[in-house]
Amino acid sequence: MDVCDVVVVGGGIAGASVAYELAATRSVILLEAEPELGRHSTARSAATWIPGHGNDVVRTLIAASGPRFARLSDELDAPPLLRPMDVLWVAFDEPSEIALSGMLAERKGEPDAPVALTAAEAEECAPTLRPGRLRAAARTDAAAVDTDALHQAYVRGLKARGGSVRTATPARSISREGTGWRVGGGDGGDGEVAAALVVDAAGAWADVVAERAGVPRIGLQPYRRTIAIARVPDRARLRGAMVCEAIERFYYKIEGDDLLLSAADETPSEPRDARPDELDVALALERVEEATGLGLRSIRTSWAGLRSFVPDRRPVVGAWPDHPGFAFVAGQGGSGIETAPALSAFAAAVLTGAPPPADVTVDPAVLAPTRG
Repeated sequence: MDVCDVVVVGGGIAGASVAYELAATRSVILLEAEPELGRHSTARSAATWIPGHGNDVVRTLIAASGPRFARLSDELDAPPLLRPMDVLWVAFDEPSEIALSGMLAERKGEPDAPVALTAAEAEECAPTLRPGRLRAAARTDAAAVDTDALHQAYVRGLKARGGSVRTATPARSISREGTGWRVGGGDGGDGEVAAALVVDAAGAWADVVAERAGVPRIGLQPYRRTIAIARVPDRARLRGAMVCEAIERFYYKIEGDDLLLSAADETPSEPRDARPDELDVALALERVEEATGLGLRSIRTSWAGLRSFVPDRRPVVGAWPDHPGFAFVAGQGGSGIETAPALSAFAAAVLTGAPPPADVTVDPAVLAPTRG
């Protein structure tokens, strides 16, 4: 049986990033149930960093992550992780116009607040839009994220700090052993690991892992989201900003000569290997075609991922008081990639009893499992 300070369960962006941060001061083993890392939500993300969206805590984590992406590129010898990109929030009807007005009012004065545009300015920012249809629009400075490079850099950095990674190794059994934990595959002791701290960063499976350890659930609900790549006949207009409808009935962004699009669906799901839903693909195609008039008719490929939230839609970082040494880093919803640099550094500090980073201005109590 191997012995280490920390076992991290889950090899997606949450697990890889927090394992890297913890490995600065602790010995770490990362366990992933699948044969490869990041197979589920991390590999299926739309891969964007969009300041100013989400609830207050998520916005803080996104903002703090921005400068950290650049530092990680140097620290982990990675290529540039962000590529600047405009995001255009649009409204075509009264409900979305009201929502956009509320977004602008709520975020007025924030450093990364969206900036209102006229319809003409918006159409210049996103020539993909069908002319003459907009009721309101606002622009945000954002970026596309090189998700693969980010994830691989965290894994490489973890190994450089002495950590190890085990794929195809599900944590089937998690049990108390003295003041620590024993984690294994449940097959007679082979491959078991003893650790003082277990970090549950298993994404949609975080509550499943907690139950195996006899630890209370945090109330995580996974939601399926379907994304597709559509062929674009009218490629002359294929330039400009990513476009998000203000009440998130659809979004799209340019991917080479094609268009990545989604109906921004959230369908409750069990933790599973998500599959795209044909109706959601058709709905996304219909909504984006109505907004653009690009002549979208066919889909090149489609996929689905799971976005997991607790009821207040804030991440969960920390342990239940009656179950010390078993901590969650979960519930990032659809913002796991864009918050990873700040959230992982914050989580590593909380889990080791260190002061939170000065640039991550979040009260640990707000993300604790015990919050009201």
